[in-house]
Amino acid sequence: MKIALLGTGFGQAHAAVYAQRQDVEVVMFGRDPGRTAKTAAQFGFASSIDVDEAFTGDFDLVDICLPDKLHAGFALRALAAGKHALVELPLADDLADARRVAQAAEDSDRQVFVDMFDRFIPANQALFDAAERGTYGRLEQLTLWNLTAHLWPGASLGLRALPIGAMHGDMDIVTRLLGRPADIRLTTVERDGDSASIEATLTFETAEGRTFVRDSVSSLMPRSWGARSGYTATFERGVLDSASTMGFDGKPTGTVTAYTDQGATELELPPADQYGAMIDHVLAVLRGEADNRIGPDTVLEALDLTLAIDAEANG
Repeated sequence: MKIALLGTGFGQAHAAVYAQRQDVEVVMFGRDPGRTAKTAAQFGFASSIDVDEAFTGDFDLVDICLPDKLHAGFALRALAAGKHALVELPLADDLADARRVAQAAEDSDRQVFVDMFDRFIPANQALFDAAERGTYGRLEQLTLWNLTAHLWPGASLGLRALPIGAMHGDMDIVTRLLGRPADIRLTTVERDGDSASIEATLTFETAEGRTFVRDSVSSLMPRSWGARSGYTATFERGVLDSASTMGFDGKPTGTVTAYTDQGATELELPPADQYGAMIDHVLAVLRGEADNRIGPDTVLEALDLTLAIDAEANG
């Protein structure tokens, strides 16, 4: 399968996965000739600065790891060129544009994927399974946290970046479990233009009762902290508690412990690199071996909520 990988920044996260595979041929596209060639060579890829080639060449998949404002337009361009598209999150920085991509994908015989990698983290799947099966009864309270140091050179993690850059995955978890909240309240702390923290408090009202969610994201951590995240999900008859690292060395960690009146049990989780699992899924779908779990229509509710938080945080 031939892949056009657009972007030499975060595109490196996808490149690292492709480089481990024998069933793909990748060309990396960027704007700067020297940087593009050097970055592509690190992964054993060819390179190009002619982005038009990604759409006119014989590529099967266009992998879009560009600034947020370009995502929707390039996804639509890929579909128009008869290519499949993988879009780094968010699908768009505007809900109307995201809906246009979803509609275009529905009308096309090509696939669009959105990198909702959080769905492939085993700890999150354990939470989804418990809620769907009613293993511990109704979900009453959920606390999520995502705390990181500045690990991406040149990338801002200030108030303008955090909602979409760090909260979007959490909002995907929340909307998949509970839908849209009845009430949203935010508290923010800003150290400077590139470092901040946001805490969102969300209230959900259903016929079964109220559920309370708190989500904290922060870029105020020292470099030695790395990037860590987790959740505590309180159900009627038990608690699931999770902590994980992102695994920049290709070896992410994750634990989930179930607490009930009978005691504490650490759940057995399958090993998984979320980016690798996401790309495995994309390629399996394109081979006809799976149904698309990360299509654009599946991310609209989470994006809507994330953009609402972004609007409140940034006025």
